[in-house]
Amino acid sequence: MKVSIITKEYPPEVYGGAGVHVTELAKALKPLIEVGVYCFGEPRNQPGVTAFSSPDDLIDSNSALQTLAIDLKIAHSINSGSSPDLIHSHTWYANYAGILASKIAGVPHVLTAHSLEPLRPWKREQLAGGYAISSMVEKDAYASADGIIAVSHAMKNDILECYSDVVDPKRLTVIHNGINVEDFELALSAQSENRQIAKDLGVNPDLPTAVFVGRITRQKGITYLLKAIAQVVEPIQFVLAASAPDTKKNLEEVEAGIYGLLDQEKNIVWLSEALTRRELMAILGVSDVFLCPSIYEPLGIVNLEAMACKLPVLASRVGGIPEVVEDGQTGWLIDYSFKRPKQFVKDLAEGISMAFDDQSKAQAMGQRGYERASIHFAWSRIAEQTNQFYSKLIKSYE
Repeated sequence: MKVSIITKEYPPEVYGGAGVHVTELAKALKPLIEVGVYCFGEPRNQPGVTAFSSPDDLIDSNSALQTLAIDLKIAHSINSGSSPDLIHSHTWYANYAGILASKIAGVPHVLTAHSLEPLRPWKREQLAGGYAISSMVEKDAYASADGIIAVSHAMKNDILECYSDVVDPKRLTVIHNGINVEDFELALSAQSENRQIAKDLGVNPDLPTAVFVGRITRQKGITYLLKAIAQVVEPIQFVLAASAPDTKKNLEEVEAGIYGLLDQEKNIVWLSEALTRRELMAILGVSDVFLCPSIYEPLGIVNLEAMACKLPVLASRVGGIPEVVEDGQTGWLIDYSFKRPKQFVKDLAEGISMAFDDQSKAQAMGQRGYERASIHFAWSRIAEQTNQFYSKLIKSYE
């Protein structure tokens, strides 16, 4: 079986969970089938990976138009050689290429749902008029796709709610995101090196530490977290690995919040540049609690990464997070409602304080989280489920 995977993000240009997902899925699928990856960005020197950039005459265009231009290039490239047996696209950025390439090649198109445009209205700030284009492309993709993979049961429900007029539930399946806990072994075993890396980044490894890792975007809830930190009285070091802002306004809001906390003499370490894999492992390795205050999260690979490092997770009870974090067992879940933002901030602050009340309890939660991640979310298991879905679709398409 030959499968073409289309994605905006692929190493070394990975900034979000969808990019991590595609990277690990492609790696796990390669022992099972032939995989070709088509991605955005600068040329790659990896076998089986082809990258495409926007045409020079569209450099100043709306980013949504640039996306469609790259998708046309990808669709053309896929159909310039021997046709794949199936095409698999990830996020709206790649969906248009998946639609066109599958139609021309006459093969099934699968898409994985990492998020949904109707549930991310703040994307208008980033894409302006392009948000109407991204929404149109996404709906067309869901209407025409031969198979749809939701990364959580919550995401499946969201799809059926948002696109009930175009999606037949029979085309949907749920396959969770994954994690290879062994990839994070250095976070647990190389403590001396972890401590030095942390120090080089300005983090004190001897202090009780809570860590946030995520993009500066509304859906990650970082502005709520900053307000919650202001209410925490315990002497906790907060490491905020927050980078890749969606918009200048998002960045300015976070900057103002962080500088305000520093004025209050809160212990804040802001890592404003994307961390390398090794740096991420080091930071997780010296931390005590992981924070995930997202207001929209279809699953959340970042929580699995924290669990692979034996960290208990304090997260919002939204989307697919409860399918990963077991409340009271591997962490704590905080209710979120857009109608009660002040209550969310208050509960988040109290949750942070509670997480540091009992160190032995928190460590036990971290151990249970590690075991849960390694058993239920291994990428080898995810790849096998995905391959079976591919085979079923190809057979039904013939």
